[in-house]
Amino acid sequence: MKHAVVLVSGGMDSVVVLALARERGYTTHALSVAYGQRHTSELDAAARNARALGAMAHKIVAVDLRNIGGSALTADIAVPEHDAGQALDVAALGEAASINKIPVTYVPARNTIMLAIALGWAEVLGASDIFCGVNAVDYSGYPDCRPEFVAAFQTLANLATKAGVEGAGLRVHAPLIGMGKDAIVREGLRLGVDFAQTVSCYQADADGRACGRCDACLLRAEGFRKAGIHDPTRYRA
Repeated sequence: MKHAVVLVSGGMDSVVVLALARERGYTTHALSVAYGQRHTSELDAAARNARALGAMAHKIVAVDLRNIGGSALTADIAVPEHDAGQALDVAALGEAASINKIPVTYVPARNTIMLAIALGWAEVLGASDIFCGVNAVDYSGYPDCRPEFVAAFQTLANLATKAGVEGAGLRVHAPLIGMGKDAIVREGLRLGVDFAQTVSCYQADADGRACGRCDACLLRAEGFRKAGIHDPTRYRA
């Protein structure tokens, strides 16, 4: 049996990755991180989808990033909002990031920390593979969603661990990294993902209902629109 640790936030991208890992023949171990995010209903969504997609286990690890703040998701900083139905200029977001205008929803070191926890659990399980849902196309300009970051972390994983030094090597998979949101929607439907059970909104309420105005909501809605697929997202208004 091939075992893999899959980072599952509860959002659409990570759930599609969980389904992909299962299709590729891996026994999946879903890992979510409660890092002090304001949208904790995504953790409930992660648990639902881990069960639905047959994960052998689902673990939630707590790390208090709210203690250091620095992000609209972990501190008392307003989440940027747009007019409902407005399309985001993804190219402009990427251009802004390239000149160090990273949005306030970026959580310092979040993906590095999450992958490090996944790496530790993979060693304990004897798993050689870690999957994550980072995406470098339809994203908000986060530096830890780029291929360079994933490649660098894989190098670190193989240098810093007993499994990497003595074993067959550790691999970090980011199968959605070059896909647009519309392609991710279509892939999820092919794999049987129930997108109504996912939560992507940066400020979803306790029931998982989305605001419809943050970057994550607009990118998600645009993905369904471009794919020509009905958007099953539950909105507060």
